Amino acid sequence: MSDAPVTIDPSDWVCPLPLRETKRIVMGHGGGGVLSEELIENLFLPAFDTADAGPARDSALLKVGAGTVAVTTDSYVVQPLFFPGGDIGHLAVNGTINDLACSGAQPVALTAGFILEEGLEIDVLGAVAQSMGAAARHAGVRIVTGDTKVVGKGGADQLFVNTAGVGVVPPGVSIGPELVRPGDHILVSGNLGEHGVAIMSVREGIDFGTAVTTDSAPLHHLVAAMLATGDPSHVHALRDPTRGGLVASVVEIARAARVGMELDEANIPVPESVSSACSFLGLDPLQVANEGKIVAFVDPAHSEAILETMRARPEGANAAIIGRVVEGHPGMAVGKTPFGTTRVIERELGEQLPRIC
Repeated sequence: MSDAPVTIDPSDWVCPLPLRETKRIVMGHGGGGVLSEELIENLFLPAFDTADAGPARDSALLKVGAGTVAVTTDSYVVQPLFFPGGDIGHLAVNGTINDLACSGAQPVALTAGFILEEGLEIDVLGAVAQSMGAAARHAGVRIVTGDTKVVGKGGADQLFVNTAGVGVVPPGVSIGPELVRPGDHILVSGNLGEHGVAIMSVREGIDFGTAVTTDSAPLHHLVAAMLATGDPSHVHALRDPTRGGLVASVVEIARAARVGMELDEANIPVPESVSSACSFLGLDPLQVANEGKIVAFVDPAHSEAILETMRARPEGANAAIIGRVVEGHPGMAVGKTPFGTTRVIERELGEQLPRIC
């Protein structure tokens, strides 16, 4: 055995948890948690002169003539490219449509940009493109333009997809975090956690004893039905619980509206298969991403009618009222457990499951 001193380079150290103070990007910056929020608020918004743009939304709302247009963009880096019930292309189309839907907009057109790694099999790219086309046709939306770039081997992980979407907000529809107020009921359109668990089942090769498939689906028809239930002003805000899951969605709304959130954990629909898988992996199903669900903040006097409308559609068959908006503990979410206790529900600093969308 050599007696030579061991030299350790601190630059090689890797911390298992993301650090708040760092001069380099870490995986947690893309996870939809606290680090993502800090990156947006402290770096991007000031750089783009949009620091005073108001509460964050899934889409930007632009006044065009007498109407309102919603515009959104998103990038997809999910691995693996294909997973139970979907693939990166299917996910990109539905995810962009849902961002528009959460602003109350009906989608008009999408764009598609591809970053391709040298060596990617043409058949793989073809399968993704065919899936995107099929998803767009199913949703009744056209992909109207796009772009393709190729990078050298090792410059990307097979394939990345960027999409943008344009939609029209119907007259009389106004949805946003700033409209949420104490007393509102919180609704969710169905079972949570399925997308994240579906990705993990194939990524890690884990058999959870039952098939779990992604919930990826377009939600604009569901939103249109909700807004048509009485006066559209009864729906105050919508959010799709993707990265960071349900917890990120309710906390983001709580911070934007300066209100508190109370969740009745026994009423939150989490399938047994998801609950078991999350228990095995040490994950919180309320913070696992979804790609075909929506969280709604609605007038309590009309929540039952809206819930009935949601349950009448396949996208909302398992919808439930899961909590309420309160004046206390603004900017925070608490959960009422089945045991009668209450706990503070904190967002993750980074993300539990990286690269699931």
